[in-house]
Amino acid sequence: MIATVRPLAALLAGVAFLLMGSGLLGTLLAVRGRLEGFDDQTLGLIMSGYFVGFFLGTYAAPGLIQRIGHIRAFAFYAALCAATVLLHAVFVSPWAWGLLRLVTGVALVGLYTVIESWLNVQAPPGQRSQVFAVYMAVNLMALAAGQWLLRAAPAESFVLFSLVTVLVCLAALPVTASRMIQPQLPPMPRLALASLYRAAPAAAAGALLAGLAMGGFWGLAAVFGSRIGLDLSGIAMLVSITIVGGALLQWPIGRLSDGGDRRTSLVVVCALAALVSLGMMLPVGQSGATLYALFFLFGGLAFAIYPICMAHLLDHLPPEDTLSAGSSLLLLNGVGSAIGPALAGVAMTRFGPEALPAFFAATLLLLTLFAGGRRLLRRRNLDGASIFHPMLRTTPTAFELLPETEEPERPDMPYPTPLPDPQERH
Repeated sequence: MIATVRPLAALLAGVAFLLMGSGLLGTLLAVRGRLEGFDDQTLGLIMSGYFVGFFLGTYAAPGLIQRIGHIRAFAFYAALCAATVLLHAVFVSPWAWGLLRLVTGVALVGLYTVIESWLNVQAPPGQRSQVFAVYMAVNLMALAAGQWLLRAAPAESFVLFSLVTVLVCLAALPVTASRMIQPQLPPMPRLALASLYRAAPAAAAGALLAGLAMGGFWGLAAVFGSRIGLDLSGIAMLVSITIVGGALLQWPIGRLSDGGDRRTSLVVVCALAALVSLGMMLPVGQSGATLYALFFLFGGLAFAIYPICMAHLLDHLPPEDTLSAGSSLLLLNGVGSAIGPALAGVAMTRFGPEALPAFFAATLLLLTLFAGGRRLLRRRNLDGASIFHPMLRTTPTAFELLPETEEPERPDMPYPTPLPDPQERH
């Protein structure tokens, strides 16, 4: 494993600094927005801007990277991201922050695309799954570590925005100094969403609804913590313990999902996550160790939903459609992530902080009912199932690291109707 990762150390170091800065910025804006008097609905809309930018940047980044090369593209996006972060502290208004969050999303997805396409080329053919696992572990650890930097200075000062900028600039150093060969970025076609739904309805619905729930978490968990009286240390603990739960529980949940019908696993995981969310609404669930325990469990369960959906989808597709299907599933998840903070923010403004876990519970119960209904309606027997891979929502480029995408042959798997040409764009 060490021999595999050592040549990729520069890329992994870059993504660690980048995720630390990104994780800190998201929580900082929620805390600072509360101090500036922004209501929950406004903050939800601001946070949605990031996911809209992430979605738009997914289309814009490949063309720019192919035109100017990976190193210059990384430097371009790093400069754009650093300038945008600093402008948050200069123009403190909802409209400015909404626009800046959108630009931040565009910049960050460009940076992730550069790193992930490079990882695809540098990863040894027989160890791509290990590289993907290490990359996801670095993502989660860096996101969790970034929360604790919130304590480095008062949230109302300029210092924390400067710290995020420093981390983004540090991320550029190992990447731009690398002598690795710059890869070609292949086109990433999307599978028609209607065909995606016909192939695996539970996966399509799960990606969308998981995006709603997790978008609400990423955008407003810090606001929830502030509203129930947590200080900066408590907010940092709340967000980081959720991420740690997601990191620790994805693997055992995934191994269980590999042993049977993944829709059953999806039903169980979503039902348990909804029950945990309901517990967060109770007074006893909003104080002390109980609060952190509930968020740890929520993270462990909710973070596993999207990977289960991805594995379920790959169970029912031929290998030539794997990349395009993964890209389309990511699109659905991104749409949900963009809408989630806005909806949850409206609910929190009208009903108080308890509306956020209520939003989690309602979304996850809806997915429980849908996946359960599909499980009862139709049973599927698979000759060659895919393998669960712990993952975060990332760019389509990362899917190339999955071993399923390079299998030359695989037993045919049934799906309801013929899929369209995988080169067709949507």
